[in-house]
Amino acid sequence: MEWPHDPDGEEGSEGMRKYGQAVLAKKLDEEEDFPLSATEFVEEYGDEPVRLNHTRVVSVADIFDGVEEDEFEDIIAFHRAVGRAMREHDMWEVDIDAYA
Repeated sequence: MEWPHDPDGEEGSEGMRKYGQAVLAKKLDEEEDFPLSATEFVEEYGDEPVRLNHTRVVSVADIFDGVEEDEFEDIIAFHRAVGRAMREHDMWEVDIDAYA
């Protein structure tokens, strides 16, 4: 897929320092952007890359294909919905059980 910018560049994962939800969260202003429409978020950022690990990159739209919620009241609701969708669709790279 052709990305609108380098997933590891300044607009992407900042030299591979930011992965997954961190890339999504940096697109949001916690005070200004909520409540947030999932549709509007995907319309604005859907084609942008999100690095999941050192080799795998998906689009914001790929992640949001699994998000069931239409709107998020706050950043916590956003993270919960996106995290759930990522875990359910094999886009979550952290093995929580390994650290329990």
